[in-house]
Amino acid sequence: MLSPVKKIFSSENMLDKKIVKGELPKSREAYSNVMRIALPALIELISVSLIGAVDNMMVGNLGDAAIAAVGLTTQPKMIFMSFLFALNISVTAIVARRKGESSQEEANATLRQGLILAGILGIILTILSITLAEPLMYLAGAKSDTIKYAVDYYRFVMIGLLFQPFTLVICAAMRGIGNTRITLAVNVTANVVNIICNYLLIEGHFGFPRLEVRGAAIATTFGNFVAFILVLFAIFNKNSYLHIKKGDSFKFRSDILSSIKKLSLNAMLEQIVLRFGFFIFARLVAELGTQAFAAHQICIQVLNLTFNFGDGLGVAATSLVGQNLGKKRPDLSMLYGKVAQRIAAVISSVLFVLIIVFRKFIVSLFIDDPKIIAMAGPIMILLAIAQTLQTSQVIMAGSLRGAGDTKFVAFSSFLNIGVVRPALSAILIYLCGFGLAGAWITIIVDQLFRFLLLSARFSSFKWSNYKV
Repeated sequence: MLSPVKKIFSSENMLDKKIVKGELPKSREAYSNVMRIALPALIELISVSLIGAVDNMMVGNLGDAAIAAVGLTTQPKMIFMSFLFALNISVTAIVARRKGESSQEEANATLRQGLILAGILGIILTILSITLAEPLMYLAGAKSDTIKYAVDYYRFVMIGLLFQPFTLVICAAMRGIGNTRITLAVNVTANVVNIICNYLLIEGHFGFPRLEVRGAAIATTFGNFVAFILVLFAIFNKNSYLHIKKGDSFKFRSDILSSIKKLSLNAMLEQIVLRFGFFIFARLVAELGTQAFAAHQICIQVLNLTFNFGDGLGVAATSLVGQNLGKKRPDLSMLYGKVAQRIAAVISSVLFVLIIVFRKFIVSLFIDDPKIIAMAGPIMILLAIAQTLQTSQVIMAGSLRGAGDTKFVAFSSFLNIGVVRPALSAILIYLCGFGLAGAWITIIVDQLFRFLLLSARFSSFKWSNYKV
């Protein structure tokens, strides 16, 4: 007889016998299949976030106005990027399904269609973001001490949208077939280049000019360009499952565009609502002042680091759910979603303890201002709670996206990020006078509601019949 712990983590006990359609993998094989895809993605995402954290630490040496200014650019940038994220979600889901159906040519055709759309979006978004930089920064909450830094940083970073969309689409397609090793190599290399350029350009070393915040932006853009060059090498490799060869057609195909449109519209709605909700939320926090926003930005950076554990497992769930639906094995799709959840529960529990114990030390890595460290310390306790819920809901969302159920994920985001988060944060921050703590209580409530909604949807098994 299995112990209670083994019973919870055993793959043989995760599914209702009524939905099983064939032989199930043993626990070791099931966990191995998830980690085979998730581990490179986890290493990639954590490495990129750690490098991003180092990026913020370098900017933090310029003072609280500089780190707050860079933080102000995040949500306006993500609003524009939401169109690309929506495209990537559809490309990953469709390519995963075609891989499961053993339709290599259709998977490659989907990649080519995605690249065409990425190029069009890149040009439009670059022009809009650079033109509207200053009003967007004021709208985000920039003050007299941050506006110059914020506009400068934003304009230089958004130049990267001329080539970054191609990188994102290629990486999304690679994740769809489960080849997360390529995206690991590309993104880690590019971000190491970013850090080296930061060192050379922010404060001026080895004869390079001291460009401060502008130097950080140039470093980011150059790192993105390096990533673009690397993914080109990947897709021109004829031995790769996904590749481009001479004679491939880049004409629009209505059938593929229809599939992309079907999934992207819901994903785009989700992303736009998500980004505007985050934008309003960040704007409310920015009104608390530069020091409070700097403390908030540091905590958000730490939360983003923990997010990557869920996101990496979510990548595996998306890929395996999509591939097994293509193989007509929805029971395996359900199984791998649940396996990913079990792994996440263990990881988030460890992170909870580490964040609580080392919270002040973690904040001190970003900035040495004692006032900001004191302000961020208690928030880190709330962050520890939020990340446990965030990790689980991200995996549920990834599983549903892999099945093509982007509509429900969009509904969950609209309800919680578009309505609950802005409204509740305004009440707790200002009406109740909770200040920065009120903002982070709102994050916990948001993550809890999304986790409950997405878990109920995944358990319903309604997504198993979706056509992509």
